[in-house]
Amino acid sequence: MDVTLRQLTAYAAVARAVSFTAAAAELHVSQSSLSRAVADLERTLGMRLLERDTRNVRLTPAGAEALRIADQILSAHRAGLAQLGRYGAGERGAVALATLPSVAAVLLPPVISAFRARRPEMTVRLLDGLERSVLDRVVDGDADFAVSTVARRARGITLRPLVRDRFDAVLPEHHPLAERAEVTWEELGREPFLAVGTDSSVRRMTDAAFAQAGMEANPAAEASNVATVGGLVAAGLGVSALPALVHPLVGPGRLVRRPLVGPVVERRLYVVLPTRRTLPPGARRFLEQLEEFRSAADALPAGVEWEEAGEDR
Repeated sequence: MDVTLRQLTAYAAVARAVSFTAAAAELHVSQSSLSRAVADLERTLGMRLLERDTRNVRLTPAGAEALRIADQILSAHRAGLAQLGRYGAGERGAVALATLPSVAAVLLPPVISAFRARRPEMTVRLLDGLERSVLDRVVDGDADFAVSTVARRARGITLRPLVRDRFDAVLPEHHPLAERAEVTWEELGREPFLAVGTDSSVRRMTDAAFAQAGMEANPAAEASNVATVGGLVAAGLGVSALPALVHPLVGPGRLVRRPLVGPVVERRLYVVLPTRRTLPPGARRFLEQLEEFRSAADALPAGVEWEEAGEDR
């Protein structure tokens, strides 16, 4: 049954006005065009909807039911188009963002809060995980984009610098190294070292820093969760090295943080974008919100700094 929106709109206007002349004026069409549309609808439905004479138009019982259903269809059509318009404007829908746990817990919450305050119909899905899985989610299309460290450039992604943070020594409160203004990686390597798990980008960077300092990292213990590592340090079981962005996740234990030198190690985080997919409107609006935070130089945790906006890499 091939009923068109044009036919339903024409019929509903005539049925409500009980006049072809008034309905034609309302729709800014000719009366003959309106008559044809209603006649085509009646023929398609196989039922008489209107009783006509030279002066009057009356709805048949079928016509009254057809008006009720036409109004439902037209109302749903208008609502659907309005929803599509809000989606196109980035006001409705979902943003799927893959990121590291520290970014999800520390950097992004104020951005998400501001974004949702402006666009309450938008949903933000945080897909947190380790570096490799985060990048794979972008390449595979599970995430619209990501915020992550990047060990090596992969095909299918573009990088935009976002923030950087510096590695600090994390020490028990009364540890002898806690009295120093700075701690070297070599000094840290002589202590029982409590490491993050081998799948973590943090572990990759601490291993590289020890190697650059001429040390071999031999962890006394390791844990996949940075809060667990912090708890072990606070209990006096050893020392660790963590980037500044994860410090709020370590917990309130009795810890001391000192800048690490020899070498100074900074971790860079990027907005990771797919090169061969168009971002959904909501994702573009979220990136604009993130850029507002960067442009306003919104406060970050100590030891974390916004990177200057640069060319895609």
